[in-house]
Amino acid sequence: MTRFQVGAELDPVHPVPLPAVRADGLSGAEVAARVARGLVNDVPVRGSRSPAEIVRANVFTRFNAIIGVLWLVMLCVAPIQDSLFGFVIIANTGIGIVQEWRAKQILDSLAIVGEARPTVRRDGAAVEIAAREIVLDDLIEIGPGDKAAVDGVCVEADGLEIDESLLTGEADPVVKRRGDQILSGSFAVAGGGAYRAAKVGREAYAAQLAEEASRFTLVHSELRTGVSTILKYVTWMMVPTALGLVVSQLAVRSTGLKDSLARTVGGIVPMVPEGLVLLTSVAFAVGVIRLGRKQCLVQELPAIEGLARVDTVCLDKTGTLTEGGMDVAELRPLDGFDPAYARRVLGALGESDPRPNASLMAIIDACPDSEEWRCVESLPFSSARQYSGASFSEGDGESSTWLLGAPEVLLPDGAPALAEAGRLNERGLRVLLLARAGRDLDDPEAARSATPAALVVLEQRLRPDAADTLRYFADQGVRAKVVSGDNAVSVGAVAAGVGLTGAVVDARRLPDGQREMAREVDEGTVFGRVTPRRKRDMVGALRSRGRTVAMTGDGVNDVLALKDADIGVAMGSGSEAARAVAQIVLLDDGFAALPAVVAEGRRVIGNITRVATLFLVKTVYSVLLAVLVVCSGVEYPFLPRHLTLLSTLTIGVPAFFLALAPNTERARPHFVRRVMRYAVPGGAVAGAATFLTYLAARGHYSGHYSGPDALAAETSAATLTLFLVSMWVLAIVARPYTWPRLALVAAMGLAFVVVLAVPALQRFFALKLVGTAVPWLAVGVAAVAAAALEFLWTWVGRRFPA
Repeated sequence: MTRFQVGAELDPVHPVPLPAVRADGLSGAEVAARVARGLVNDVPVRGSRSPAEIVRANVFTRFNAIIGVLWLVMLCVAPIQDSLFGFVIIANTGIGIVQEWRAKQILDSLAIVGEARPTVRRDGAAVEIAAREIVLDDLIEIGPGDKAAVDGVCVEADGLEIDESLLTGEADPVVKRRGDQILSGSFAVAGGGAYRAAKVGREAYAAQLAEEASRFTLVHSELRTGVSTILKYVTWMMVPTALGLVVSQLAVRSTGLKDSLARTVGGIVPMVPEGLVLLTSVAFAVGVIRLGRKQCLVQELPAIEGLARVDTVCLDKTGTLTEGGMDVAELRPLDGFDPAYARRVLGALGESDPRPNASLMAIIDACPDSEEWRCVESLPFSSARQYSGASFSEGDGESSTWLLGAPEVLLPDGAPALAEAGRLNERGLRVLLLARAGRDLDDPEAARSATPAALVVLEQRLRPDAADTLRYFADQGVRAKVVSGDNAVSVGAVAAGVGLTGAVVDARRLPDGQREMAREVDEGTVFGRVTPRRKRDMVGALRSRGRTVAMTGDGVNDVLALKDADIGVAMGSGSEAARAVAQIVLLDDGFAALPAVVAEGRRVIGNITRVATLFLVKTVYSVLLAVLVVCSGVEYPFLPRHLTLLSTLTIGVPAFFLALAPNTERARPHFVRRVMRYAVPGGAVAGAATFLTYLAARGHYSGHYSGPDALAAETSAATLTLFLVSMWVLAIVARPYTWPRLALVAAMGLAFVVVLAVPALQRFFALKLVGTAVPWLAVGVAAVAAAALEFLWTWVGRRFPA
């Protein structure tokens, strides 16, 4: 049995020199022994939180702690109806946990479908297993597009080239030979081979890097950052205001200590936008669930938001505009070359590559292998080289070396075959050149002086959904650019076939300077002969001009661009490396799913903006009321039960439905500014109107009632004004109206009328309108406030555009 001896250096896991590695891999008994010793590739699942982490994140928050303490105070000193806000918080937290748990289950189940399954040799057979099942000393096969799952030592190499740029920044692929180190997280771009697992689990290089990075929010989220900023400002406002309110309410104490405590808590609780974080998380979680049903795996939650903000999408042609498979349409011999001999050469080239790409698969189907030919040496295809090759010993004793690749690369400028290939490219056909090499394969100039033999014409199959998807992006103001390694003319013809028109550019002629490249890439639409490095440079150039860029792709040549784009989208059938670096994976290769992802992101962004405005209007008017109460030296007008009722009807219930409702508004930047420009004037008008009604009611009722009865009448009048103004804010935020939104606003108004009309509910919420003068005054003040809101909303929209 053949053995491959890997040095005698010491491995960090083993205290003794490494043993020889058998070509047939580990036996079942050896695998079981390593599993028993815990030498397994046990690494955390990307982007997935454990149930305990989900509960902790939803329960142990700063605002839950504040509300929890106040709730305990209320349970001790006030009736149960003044403690309702605590039960609302418990319900909200439970909803958040359930929704995130559902999202986790969807993510984990889809991750299993889309996870990479490395091929290992065990008991002499090659088997696919999950990456987490790899054990120490496993013999793992690797080929183009495969990502190294663990650190290892190369024991077999057949032209194996590894790209380590994602780990080390090394620009060029590294040729690996027996005994060389292979790092987890790197990926093969050409050739094939096998390596022995030397470090597994958290000992592996890429796993150590992942431990240092945030697993849950790797993509920047303006929404989450904005919500955190808002909460920081709210905390700064809330703490001094709450302290002042506590002191002032204990000082006035016209109604007893318990009632003063209850009104103090009633002033503090509404300052907390307790449901804002919850609804943001729920909106993301529901988005994950909805997209999961469309076989779309969101590997990082904020990617939903990120794709909605994209204004430029770069598309790889193969696998995106066209289906992965191809057909040989024609074989055109050049200069009288024997077509039968050309087919034998092509069949031998197909047989020489153990991992053929889509083009070579089509050739294999059309040109059967000749068993008389024996491959002596092979050069695997590389996107950077743009050709492959092999040397053969033919059946008659002759030897020959052949190349297969891009005509523009293998032929000098002005060659007659280039003109013929160009005419075929104009019809959207893919053309490869078969040429006989006059140099050895390992010669860097192997393509020079090659003798053309035949043109291989490949027909590509357009995706039936590509045209509709591109039309959607155009309608939404998102510019599409096709970036392909194929001939520019051919790519342009394919793009035209799906309705995408614009300048066609050969990427080899793009300037090297980023500024100059950015200008040309921004103006062009279709780019051909793009190498993997150039793809990444083009993405970087677009981003340097302020573009938000999404990149779609499925091959190893797309990995670098996918990694550097704002949002990377990979096809489920694509290479392991592409799926590993992408934030979104389309498991069923459905390019048509992208509009659904954009729509989901826009729903999240638009609806959270609406919801945040509602919550922060409440925070602003609560802080303003507290400041006015402290300065005036009067009792706070509300008990907790009143604001629980108002919050539920004008914010809590409407916000929940608005956060999950359809929304097709285009995503816009500056989330915090757009929310605060409406929340501050809206809250100021609501707080001022409410306090004005409260002071008027105090002046009216003080001569007719005394003590608690007067305060109850004053509170009821103030509650009426605040409810009406808050309802108007809700009505503005709910625009543009749809029948469900109108029904929602009407239902909330009707619910408040029921509370005022039913005696039992009047008593429960301590609400009773006394007389007619003050209630109608409250309505009048609310009407004036509504007019002021309309004016301010319009003026702010014009004066401070988003």
